[in-house]
Amino acid sequence: MLKGKTVLLGISGGIAAYKTAYLASALVKLHASVEVIMTENATKFIAPLTFEQLTGNRVMVDTFDRNFTHQVEHIALADRTDLVIIAPATANVCAKLAHGLADDMLTTTVLACTCPKLIAPSMNTSMFENPITQDNLKTLASYGFKVISPASGRLACGAVGAGKLPEPDALLQHILKEIAFPHDLSGKKVLVTAGPTRESLDPVRYLSNHSSGKMGYAIAKSAMLRGADVTLVSGPTSIEKPPFVNVIDVVSAEDMFNAVKSDYSDCDYIFKAAAVADYTPETFSDNKIKKKDSDLSIPVKRTKDILGWLGEHRSHEQVICGFSMETKDLMENSTAKLKKKNADMICANNLKTSGAGFGTDTNVITVITANGNTELPLMSKEDAAMRIIDIAVSLKADKLDK
Repeated sequence: MLKGKTVLLGISGGIAAYKTAYLASALVKLHASVEVIMTENATKFIAPLTFEQLTGNRVMVDTFDRNFTHQVEHIALADRTDLVIIAPATANVCAKLAHGLADDMLTTTVLACTCPKLIAPSMNTSMFENPITQDNLKTLASYGFKVISPASGRLACGAVGAGKLPEPDALLQHILKEIAFPHDLSGKKVLVTAGPTRESLDPVRYLSNHSSGKMGYAIAKSAMLRGADVTLVSGPTSIEKPPFVNVIDVVSAEDMFNAVKSDYSDCDYIFKAAAVADYTPETFSDNKIKKKDSDLSIPVKRTKDILGWLGEHRSHEQVICGFSMETKDLMENSTAKLKKKNADMICANNLKTSGAGFGTDTNVITVITANGNTELPLMSKEDAAMRIIDIAVSLKADKLDK
């Protein structure tokens, strides 16, 4: 995801510096070129050799190191850097950068960088909450730095509260959000539905399906990485919530309909990937339905047709994408669904196709539009999500041209 990108890790003198080693390793695994600058105090907490072994690049500490090339190294590095993250950032480093002080390799380089800059303050709770530190962080934000809020918990000094450096994976997600993909959806609002719904019979039992929610979650995360403001309406799943996405948890088809209805009107794109129950019990029993010797018949009624409702109430500029899982007559049924629901595109797949069933990490999809069909071969759901979004963006451009 980060091939061809250069990430500059700035490390200042805090006990949390060891976490940045894990971050450096994760970035290298994503094929980023990782450069590291440490303050003199940072080298007292973790050796530069650790980062040199992890990144394959020499760690920079001294601005006037004569082993550098003839170039002005901090300027050359600033020019080739795609993103800077300072983690941990001590109160001292935050203060210096907020006021333009450049007295070491880290501060001089960061002040020369014009790329996105992230800063992750990490310090004692009282130091973090001190009004001076808070003012410095606000100043940094006003200059374009993105301040990553510290985690809370027990600190190395024994205090309990805000000031912990977030875990490496959390820091990585901030980096990916900034530079993993071009932000072609910046300023756009995206609504995604995902997962199954559960239609309760009694306090113990419910009707549902095997949907895992993975496809919808992949679309939500991909849209976020491309800069969109994303809302994900999710039925019950065991999937970790995607970062930087507004997740609305629902249970029943009625819950999902209400959530979609309240949020759809100003959306640019709607991806309705949820496997919504078509039927719900006519009545709900407040008490557990007891087993009897005779058979049990459960009267059911239709749930609201969310995609159909969206098709009736949409604006012309919106792009609406539905999903169709079939076991036979895939193209006929899905093409009919496109017209009947007044959607712009239908992502159709066959449950019986290897790699395209419920719960898999892959999918095999045919995207059906009024302009023709696009067959997506077996690929990860993350890759399929990007392709689906690409088609939706193309359809949006066509709408705006007309």
